[in-house]
Amino acid sequence: MCYDISFATSIRAFADYFPELIIDPQIDLEFQQDHIQGTAVFGKHPIIFVDKTGNLRLKPMEWGVMEFWTKEVPNNKDFKIMKKRNGYLNARSERILADTKSYWYKIKNNRCLIPVSGIFEHRGITSWKNKLPYHIKPGGQPIFFLPGLYSVYDAVDKETGELTPNYTFTLITRKANTVMCSIHNSGDNPFRMPLFLPFDMSKEFLQPDLTSERYAEILSYEMPSEALEYYTTFTIRTGKPHPLGLRKHERYDWPETPPPPLGTMNPEVSLSE
Repeated sequence: MCYDISFATSIRAFADYFPELIIDPQIDLEFQQDHIQGTAVFGKHPIIFVDKTGNLRLKPMEWGVMEFWTKEVPNNKDFKIMKKRNGYLNARSERILADTKSYWYKIKNNRCLIPVSGIFEHRGITSWKNKLPYHIKPGGQPIFFLPGLYSVYDAVDKETGELTPNYTFTLITRKANTVMCSIHNSGDNPFRMPLFLPFDMSKEFLQPDLTSERYAEILSYEMPSEALEYYTTFTIRTGKPHPLGLRKHERYDWPETPPPPLGTMNPEVSLSE
């Protein structure tokens, strides 16, 4: 699944893609972050969605969905809550319309876009202790928009008694293409990738009049392997400085790295991530 993304670009660039976008005043226009981790962090990220008045908005939302019936701001130090939110960082595209008992079906019309400059995935290599991180994105796109779903719950402010709306989101994933099968080849949910979409299809995903048939077609779209650009990076889940002084999303060539075994569906063994 996808738990690591990058936003090494500028929010000001959104005007080139969505000139009608209304930006929430809470958002810092200079916001950039080379590595954003979902698991156990649940930090805020600028998310694009259509509000109840039909306007296109950019608003900070927490990664890791909380159900709309939640009444209190979650204590993310609570193991049970953390485990549940980790399970809600990603939504399987196959379940959104087909699994009528899932939470994703309940919020299927709360569609949103997650602006990123790239995603990270880890590849397991036989005989290597740690997995190898890759930076991946559609080629030729300095910024792209991953489809997701958002959920809103009203939590009671214990000091004022007022209800405060809280926005959370999840990132949609699908079965991996050949390249992503070779990179995301191990772990709890191997052979998955984000639902990469061409820009026009990303914009269409937000349309309020999207039909069920077209919705299903978008959810089943597979980005061709040859359309993806990928390279290895230095370890991303660490506080240690980069040995070359580079940013986390920048290319780092590890010595004696075997090329991805393109076309294989057999996971390689890795001891840890």
